[in-house]
Amino acid sequence: MKITSVAAVALALAISTSAQANRRSFDGSSDYQSNGVFGLGIELGEPDGLNGKLFLNPSQAIDFGIGAIYGTYYGGNSGLHLYADYLWHPKQLVLTEAFKLPFYIGVGGRLWTFDYNCNGNNICTGADIFGIRVPIGITFDLNKLPLDIFAQFVPTLDFYHNYNNRSVYLDVDFSVGIRFWFI
Repeated sequence: MKITSVAAVALALAISTSAQANRRSFDGSSDYQSNGVFGLGIELGEPDGLNGKLFLNPSQAIDFGIGAIYGTYYGGNSGLHLYADYLWHPKQLVLTEAFKLPFYIGVGGRLWTFDYNCNGNNICTGADIFGIRVPIGITFDLNKLPLDIFAQFVPTLDFYHNYNNRSVYLDVDFSVGIRFWFI
């Protein structure tokens, strides 16, 4: 249900807005320049949810998301997951007529709140996490369409609050997604 709703919203946004690729106006020294300035889309994996990206210059961007993570791994529900990262696109790996393929790396943070130890009466214990993220990935930046498709893995150092089984944990998440570029 959640994925269907997110997909329906993304499709409605794509249909209701006309955009064109190859409209980037930044000048810079990087060998990569995004085809868009601001895009929104969906992300699947860890986390599942909505994702956005805002380029500040040709090869640096703010990436952000809201969603759920880890399902019922902790014995409760997935709770709310928020993140924001500063990304650098230091190298364009491939340039073809159809797409660009930049490599990116970044640093950022995440906040995550979830319930665990739920009993039969649906009474749970709540926990909160702050994590330091280092996203590493690639983006298929399509030249003829206002879309990009990304895949990333994200080592994260999490600091737990009110979770009795751990206080610090090194985690690695993986996600894929697609974004529609509005500007």
